[in-house]
Amino acid sequence: MVKVTKVLLLLKNMIYESTSPLETIRFAKYYKKKGLDVQIVLWGPMGILLGKKDKIGRMRYEEEVKECLEMGIKLTCCDLASKLVGMDKSELMEGIEMVPSFHVADLLLKYQEEGQLIISL
Repeated sequence: MVKVTKVLLLLKNMIYESTSPLETIRFAKYYKKKGLDVQIVLWGPMGILLGKKDKIGRMRYEEEVKECLEMGIKLTCCDLASKLVGMDKSELMEGIEMVPSFHVADLLLKYQEEGQLIISL
């Protein structure tokens, strides 16, 4: 059995009408505190909104995202989803990397081949 050392969290669901963003952030922090290498991928037209800076409203999540970044949790955003909603790299919070969609596909293969943990919310 392979020992899990890395966790890939995929956030695709709507951020304002679900618990998925909060669960993603909580899982990321929990696994990081356990010493695992954690990466969050924001994809799909709704998932990428978690990484958008200067959001307004009750559920902005900026502080939680900043805390994740400060803990060393890597956040990436799919460029295809961003293009679909007309969001560009300059609209992302500092510290979130924009990656091509094939990079997300490659990450899925890599984590699966290595027997690492993949969670999609």
